[in-house]
Amino acid sequence: MIQVLFVCLGNICRSPIAEGVFKELVVKKGLDDIILCDSAGTAAYHTGSLPDKRMRKTALDRGISLTHSARQLCYEDFTRFDYIMAMDEANFANIREESFRVNGFYLPEQQLYLYRLFDPLRGESVIVPDPYYGEISGFVDVYEIVERSGEQFLDYLIEKHNLSPASGD
Repeated sequence: MIQVLFVCLGNICRSPIAEGVFKELVVKKGLDDIILCDSAGTAAYHTGSLPDKRMRKTALDRGISLTHSARQLCYEDFTRFDYIMAMDEANFANIREESFRVNGFYLPEQQLYLYRLFDPLRGESVIVPDPYYGEISGFVDVYEIVERSGEQFLDYLIEKHNLSPASGD
């Protein structure tokens, strides 16, 4: 079993959409019995809340229902998940520091990634921008970013772990 955790600040915008899109991609490849995913936030601002209503609408318009309840990153996440995908550099640093605080060591570089490094159209940007304070167009942009990143990340996992997709995609 391969387990992937998507992490942003509050776990109501970027990480739940990354989780939802990635789950759909995994199902389409027929790998949902091999790859599991979840999402969390580095802060506890929205614990127990559904994803932001604008992100839920953006996802639903594309056939994805986001029902995840926000939660904060915890100790068990560092041992449970094979891949932890940070949405930006600040959360990457927070995850790294929290790992050191609770485990006494930094996560290995093959476990912690900036998710947008998998986006083939990222240019110079390595962050998935936070759409929270913006217009709906920002949520659509984030959806497109995590979809592209998810496709490439899934291809990476398939190759790295020598997985055989069940579908003909």
